[in-house]
Amino acid sequence: MSTPPPPDLLSAARSAGGARERAREALALQIAVVAFVLAALMALLVFRLQPAPIAGPGSVGQYAALASALTAVVAFLLGRAIAADPHRTRRLGVLDVIDIAALAFAHAVIALLGWTLAATIIEAGLIGAVVYPVPVLLLGGAAASVTAYVVFFSATHMDMALLAIVLALFLVLGVLTSMLTASDPQWWKENLSALGMTDDLSARTFNLTLIVAGLLVTTLARYATRGIPTTRRGGVRAVRTCLVVVGVFLGLVGVFPVDEFFWVHTAVASGMAVAFGVLAFGLRRWIPGVTRTFLALGYLFILVIIVLAVFFATGYYTLTAVELIAGILVFTWIILFLRTADALRRDAATVAR
Repeated sequence: MSTPPPPDLLSAARSAGGARERAREALALQIAVVAFVLAALMALLVFRLQPAPIAGPGSVGQYAALASALTAVVAFLLGRAIAADPHRTRRLGVLDVIDIAALAFAHAVIALLGWTLAATIIEAGLIGAVVYPVPVLLLGGAAASVTAYVVFFSATHMDMALLAIVLALFLVLGVLTSMLTASDPQWWKENLSALGMTDDLSARTFNLTLIVAGLLVTTLARYATRGIPTTRRGGVRAVRTCLVVVGVFLGLVGVFPVDEFFWVHTAVASGMAVAFGVLAFGLRRWIPGVTRTFLALGYLFILVIIVLAVFFATGYYTLTAVELIAGILVFTWIILFLRTADALRRDAATVAR
């Protein structure tokens, strides 16, 4: 049994960790200040001290969303560079680069859609109001500044919990924006995939949301299954494979719109559901340490999805309702699985110490 480090070493380690956190906090504030100044100066060039509407084309909301999206990419890349292990000897591989690019893009889209929706909601409460020149500069700079601070924090503290939150926010904002901006207000009478059938911005947003969400799920599959303790040989690999299949098929749902590639679209969507079912039922055998409560929750989710499918087959439910609820249940299970996997790793580390 290894002996614990002496108190002076523990104190030094805690002090070093605290100093590192203070340095990151100071750097986050500095990046936020720089983002504020640059965004405000750029707003000065764009609006030329003229009043602007709250939302819509040429509005302060549109400018804040675009500036924040660009700021999010830069802040995330800076954060990942700061958080990189200085003792790392292995160069970044192709999958690592794809993971970083997908996460940077996800943060940018969250900022873009988040500020756009905020401006739209505020305009609905202040109908006909305009923003005066100086507040235009301040609001544009403030949006970029807040985005820079939050994204930099996310990049430097990225873990399973934050990854799950990023995935959830990205999916919710992407799908919600597609719903609100759909050119066909009766899209819901067909199915959820109808949001991606047209050639407008709403359809592109929906399909791109699915593609990037699929990349995020494959990223989660790689990191979430790393180091999970199990007594079954190949169990972790099987879990990772199922999660990767879910992510790849989710991305392919966005690549192949239902109106142009009906059979391919239907096949990958069905394959995603099958992969989730195999994962939920095989988890008990592959990772015996998973709690019975979590296993029962997975069985319950599958039962609910089957019941909803029966309701659709009998004409009681629309396909849109089935797809929405099934999607929510699947991604809820994935997010909860991340927490379960993290708990298993922590327990194993405690036992080892």
